[in-house]
Order: sequence, then structure tokens, then C-alpha cells
Amino acid sequence: MVSVSEALELVHANVHTQETCEIPLIDALDLYLSKDIVSPIHMPPFHQSAMDGYAVLYDDEHQNKFILVDEIKAGDNNNKTLKAGEAVRIFTGAPTPNNANAVIMQENTTVTDGILVIEDTLTPNKNIRLAGEQIQQQQIALTQGSKLNPAAIGFLATLGITHVSVYKKPKITIVVTGNELTEPGTPLTFGKIYESNAIMLQTALAKKGFNNVKLLKVKDNYKETLHQLEQAITSSDFVLISGGISVGDYDFVGKALLALNTQQVFYKIKQKPGKPLFFGKNKNTTIFALPGNPASALTCFYIYIESALQKFIGNPNYQKQTKQVSLQNEYDKKGIRAEFLKAVVTGTGVEILNNQSSAMLNSFAKANALVYLEEGRGMISKHTLVTTYSID
Repeated sequence: MVSVSEALELVHANVHTQETCEIPLIDALDLYLSKDIVSPIHMPPFHQSAMDGYAVLYDDEHQNKFILVDEIKAGDNNNKTLKAGEAVRIFTGAPTPNNANAVIMQENTTVTDGILVIEDTLTPNKNIRLAGEQIQQQQIALTQGSKLNPAAIGFLATLGITHVSVYKKPKITIVVTGNELTEPGTPLTFGKIYESNAIMLQTALAKKGFNNVKLLKVKDNYKETLHQLEQAITSSDFVLISGGISVGDYDFVGKALLALNTQQVFYKIKQKPGKPLFFGKNKNTTIFALPGNPASALTCFYIYIESALQKFIGNPNYQKQTKQVSLQNEYDKKGIRAEFLKAVVTGTGVEILNNQSSAMLNSFAKANALVYLEEGRGMISKHTLVTTYSID
């Protein structure tokens, strides 16, 4: 049995960033670059007007009156050169004449019979976006490990980039075990319960952008468990198993994983809920065997699996967000194991919710955080600062 900190370290040490692939930029949201991207162009690619107005070439002799000689709109291929004292009508985004040294906004000008009069201070390159001002050709635009959020994707598109090399998202299989489980939407007979862990884990994964998920359901039968786990391990980067990991007469997951030559990294954590968590490797497949109780399974997902997935996809600095928050209700911690408690963080502090049983999701449905209490703590007084993990 390991501590929470030891479990986190072991997960981090045993999950590695995997394959890369080149994909269209439009499909790269929330993925991480597997190599630096160098800008193929200057951005802007030419000197560009920052507003609607007039581009001028001024000198000591020409400071407020200019002869209007042309008009340039955005998109025009007008590679014009001005003489001193000349100006052109220009619009936002249009290329300025080669030697224009200021753009004056139209509100500060008047035009009479082709003569432009300005009422503004002239300074070098005023209201001109210089070529390469944002980035120059052959400069690094984004470094390896950068997350491709909408702004990053937009930035790369401005450079004309259509494809990027990224770390691939994993193929994930969820394996749900248990004779007692009944599919929601069907009649519930005595002794059965509705199965909820599959859809819970699927949606938790989807919320983090992991949608390549396959679902398998297995009865409490050793041969079937062995067969389905072998199929899952062969075809997946991650296998998440719900239930069957304890040591009861009808818990076959551990026996099947052993028969498949799975390397156990750890089994059981000094925490509540989620003590009987198994973490292991089978060749290149990462395996988490979760407790069957829903709140235990979801807690383990937020604390361990989410971190493992983020490392797999190349997130270089991922760390589950925590902060110290003032406790709004006292809590009497029983036992020596560390605890993750469903809680709600508000503007005034954090409140630990009722119904902390590992089988109960009703309080989890209201929670936006988990309060973490270390091993050995006892009564926690109101207004004590406690560590909270954000989960929403």
C-alpha cells in the first residue's frame, strides 16, 4: 500500500508521452505540439495600415499639408512609392506605400480639392504595423509542448500553417464488471442496481477532450474477464477497469491481469475513498483498475487518471490545480488514511458536503472541489486553511 504522494509520483514516472502525428490545424484543439513551429513568413507580411485614414510621407517641409495622389484598400496589390508631401487614402489592413512614414486617422484630417490637411502630431511609423512586427520569418512561432488553444490555432493560421505535428490522444477502453449491474432504461429486478460508472467515466473523459473511448461490459466470470481484458490491452493505450479488483471470491480482475503478465506498479492507496486502486503497465498500455463504488472511481479519476492522460498527450507542466481555502464547517476526520472529501468552493471559503460515502454520487453532483486531508489529521476546525483540488 502506498501513500497519496507516492501514488502520484509513481503515476508520473510510469506514464510517458507517446506517438506523434501530423493533423489538420482545425483538428488540433487542446492538443500539444510535438516540435517547434517556425514561421514561414513575416507577420504582418508587409507594412500595414492600422486604421482608416491617410498614409503620408512627411519631412521637415511637409508637416500638415499633402497632395492626395491615390487610394489603397485592404487586399490591393498596390506597391506604391510616395514623394515627399504626398499622401494616399488608405483603409485598415491595406499595405502602406513603401516609404510612407505615418498614417493619420481620418477623424484628424480634412480634404479640399485634393489637398489633405492634418491636425495631428506626426511621429515615425505612427499607426503603421511594420512588416514582421508580430513575428519575423524563421523565428519560432510556438515551441514544443505548447497547447493549441483557439488563440494559438488562430495565430498559426495567420502564418499560413495548415497542419501541425502533435502528440496523439490515447485510445481508451473502459471495462465494467459486475453481475449485479443492469442497464439504465431496463426494468430493475430485486438484487440488481443500475450501472453508472461507464457513462460517468465516459463523460468525465469527454469533458477533458478524450473521445476515442470504447466500452466493454463483463460478467463476473474469470474466462470472460481474461478474454475481454486481453482484447482491451491489445487495442488500447489506456484501460480503465471498473470493479472486480478487490479480493472477493468473484473479483477476477486482479487474477486476469496477473495471467496477462501485467506489471503491478502499485495496488491500494492509503486514502478514502479509493483505497483499492490498481495501477499497472502491460507493454505500452497503462492500466487503472478502479473501485466499483462510483464516488471512489470518480475520485481516482480526478486525482490520478486525469494527470496520467495529460502527461500522455504531452502537457509539459500539468499539475492538478490546488489552493488553500478557509473551511466553512468543521470536520471530524476518522481514521489515519488521507481523505478526499466532496466539497463546494464559494467566494467565502469551502464547505464539506454531507453524504461522503464512496457509494454516493448525489453530493458529488453538487461538488466543484475535493478537500484533501492528509494522513493522521483529526478534527479540522472551522476557518482552518485546507487543500482543495478543483474538479470543475
